[in-house]
Amino acid sequence: MRGVNVLIVDDSAVVRQVLGDVLKNEPGIRLIGAASDPIFAWQRMRSEWPDVIVLDVEMPRMDGITFLKQIMQERPTPVVICSSLTERGAETTMQALAAGAFGIITKPKMGLKQFLLESSRELVKTVLAASHANVRRLSAPAPVAPVAHAEPTVRAMAETTDRVVAIGTSTGGTQALEAVLRALPRVSPGMVIVQHMPEKFTASFAERLDSLCAVEVREARDGDRVIPGRALIAPGGRHMQLKRSGAMYHVEVLDGPLVSHHRPSVDVLFRSVAKQAGRNALGIIMTGMGDDGARGLKAMRDAGASTLAQDEATCVVYGMPKEAVKLGAVERVVSLQAIAPHIASYR
Repeated sequence: MRGVNVLIVDDSAVVRQVLGDVLKNEPGIRLIGAASDPIFAWQRMRSEWPDVIVLDVEMPRMDGITFLKQIMQERPTPVVICSSLTERGAETTMQALAAGAFGIITKPKMGLKQFLLESSRELVKTVLAASHANVRRLSAPAPVAPVAHAEPTVRAMAETTDRVVAIGTSTGGTQALEAVLRALPRVSPGMVIVQHMPEKFTASFAERLDSLCAVEVREARDGDRVIPGRALIAPGGRHMQLKRSGAMYHVEVLDGPLVSHHRPSVDVLFRSVAKQAGRNALGIIMTGMGDDGARGLKAMRDAGASTLAQDEATCVVYGMPKEAVKLGAVERVVSLQAIAPHIASYR
């Protein structure tokens, strides 16, 4: 069986060496080259096109975003972004994900070599998953038509509701969530969302969505209320749970160990929604690797909640929805285009 051909493009010699050694020693992966910038990478790709590209975003001569856009225009290919854990790096990475990047590998400014070695398993898993990605969904995410709805009054937006929508997603989720949230009218049920993403990155992601959507989108803070027209995204590196006080919902943002290999974890959110909202909740699991959220969605369904899963045809990676379906956690499987109407009509 042919291995996955991988090309590394990074101006750091340390990154090229360490990541190259990790990938070369992995069965099923073939490193076809390591270039210091996109210009050299293009020369290498003319003779052999990679199955997956690991790409830095800040490089001389040509930046990673420009290179990524050219790749997606000429020959859509899974691209894994290798980004620094900084606010600037987070903002640039959001641009890369919006342009069609598959996922993120983070790297610190200090202790880079040791960090990369310790993160080697996650790197390999991401590269292998990228090789099976639905590239058509990366390069051209399905458009979702806006859902028509009357404009709200100020009073309507100030009220709470006993209905809540909980969404969990991972790889491919940044584009999918953007498509869904942009289609929603201002009067929509309150939403709580876990998108697997590193610390610092969720704030930039929420800000970007807030600038594009009719609903308010923000990175959740401990104690934030869940109200109509607001979507709260769990901060990277912290769990988020739903809490109820009388007729009102709010979120609790807390530290804790990894759950289902993640923090934030979809399972943590979904289980809290099952307990606090029960049948007054809608749970939605979307594109992503692994099985985080499957057991939590099953708890929601067992508690009487309505549950949806994104279908395989519109997922970048049909991992999380598939596991939820196998577990019997899903009431209906729907396309990406159908998710926003389901949310808007949930009363």
